[in-house]
Amino acid sequence: MNSQIEIQSFNQSDWSHISRIYKEGIATGMATFETQVPDWDQWDQTHIRSCRLKAVINNEIVGWAALAPTSKREVYKGVAEVSIYITSNRRNLGIGKLLLTKLIEESEKEGFWTLQAGIFSNNIASIQLHISLGFRVIGYREKVGRLHKDWFDNTILERRSKIII
Repeated sequence: MNSQIEIQSFNQSDWSHISRIYKEGIATGMATFETQVPDWDQWDQTHIRSCRLKAVINNEIVGWAALAPTSKREVYKGVAEVSIYITSNRRNLGIGKLLLTKLIEESEKEGFWTLQAGIFSNNIASIQLHISLGFRVIGYREKVGRLHKDWFDNTILERRSKIII
């Protein structure tokens, strides 16, 4: 299966497919505190221009990953937050692992020394994926967000680059 999965950069021309997958993630109620998909301009302004990846199978975009800065302060320029989403009918095929592996490689080429992820604590699959690629749990935030009248905890993970440090 992996030989059929291509990991490529994405841009605005892919947004209709990327945003559809993002919308699926929002609908799960355990992927993001966002309740609506932003338009391209909003999303583009809040995500790092490099390190935007899509997974493609037979010319179909089936997943994406990107980085967002954690701060505008110069001292944190090497720290970014990970987003990763896989379309619902293609989960559990190793796509997430390929995307996140490539995202880590690309982030290191771009000079990022720490990747962070804040994952809903009930999203065990995502937490396990991140741990399998060198992220470690550094804590959690209890009842950090309220979505549809329910409180959610967030597990905080980070990965330090072995290349840069």
